[in-house]
Amino acid sequence: MSPPAGRPGPHTLAFVESPVQLLNVLEWAHAHAPGGGLTLVVLSPVDPMTRGQLRRMAELARDEGHEVRWEEARGGAGAPLRTVGGLAGPLRRATRVVLGDPFSRYVQLLLTITRAPEVVVVDDGTATMEFAGQLARGERLVRWHRKGGRPGPRDLLFAPVSAAARRRLTPGGDRAVVIFTSMPMQDTPPGVTVRAHTFAWTRDRFGPPSVTRGADLVGTSLVETGVVDDDAYLEAVRSLARTHGVRRYFAHRRESTEKLHRLAVGTGLEIVRPELPLELVARRGPIGRTVLSFPSTVVHTLPLALTGTDVRVTVCAIDPAWLTRTASPRAHGFLSGVTDSARGVHRLPAVAAPVTP
Repeated sequence: MSPPAGRPGPHTLAFVESPVQLLNVLEWAHAHAPGGGLTLVVLSPVDPMTRGQLRRMAELARDEGHEVRWEEARGGAGAPLRTVGGLAGPLRRATRVVLGDPFSRYVQLLLTITRAPEVVVVDDGTATMEFAGQLARGERLVRWHRKGGRPGPRDLLFAPVSAAARRRLTPGGDRAVVIFTSMPMQDTPPGVTVRAHTFAWTRDRFGPPSVTRGADLVGTSLVETGVVDDDAYLEAVRSLARTHGVRRYFAHRRESTEKLHRLAVGTGLEIVRPELPLELVARRGPIGRTVLSFPSTVVHTLPLALTGTDVRVTVCAIDPAWLTRTASPRAHGFLSGVTDSARGVHRLPAVAAPVTP
């Protein structure tokens, strides 16, 4: 029997692999299942920064009355088999599955087990826009920064599982698919229900923040994903810091220690490693009156989280000259789309950042 309307009940399973995904599951539960509990499964990554943020987010989830199941999903060669085997029973009993990353191979494998009549996809940043577009166009699910490259041997081996997961993410018959998002949806897949994500839980639980003079800059992992040249990025950050009086640099959890050291030495900025997703950090404060960012998720989410404050979010465009030779042909168009579709932000042209050939 399905749980009562509006309550997830014991048969709702949520799968997350990042702190932002966990935050957005809490936002979904607050907006569409108030007062209900769910089982939140953390498929833990190996990166220490991500694990630390996930631990702190898990504490907030427990405070909200949700059960948290921590899975060492990548803890050795036998971990995937143990994880999938241990989750098979709950997956078969689930009446609703909530997930944060439809591109994840782990999640795609788990989707082939469940027959839940409802699948909810919560925001995983700008990747949600790409997921919706690919689903609407009938394309295979490929992360935007990898699109355009040839499938590798592992991709080909996993292709049948990915295709099966994609069918589970396509509405049909008695299967409903919901996207819970704060991102603009240019292509809405047929039959998919889109529900607005406004960061109501974040605003209810935290803030309003104290606002300081000067500016803060939000870091990005575009260098780490091979999209943007390291030297070009350093010069762009230096220029923005000098022009806008930036004092703090909020590092993305995937930014390397070596790169952050170069930024600290080269710019004099205070490097901050947030213990929680930036939306929560900004809402708790203190936060600069101006928050600068390159094209990323936060140009969509921070204006919502900071509604009612005097903080101005400013996005700086990515110059095509910054892109690496190995960057996906899709990269510049996608990043431009992230900037152009952002609401309630101030826009800056690309910073002149010379790159040594």
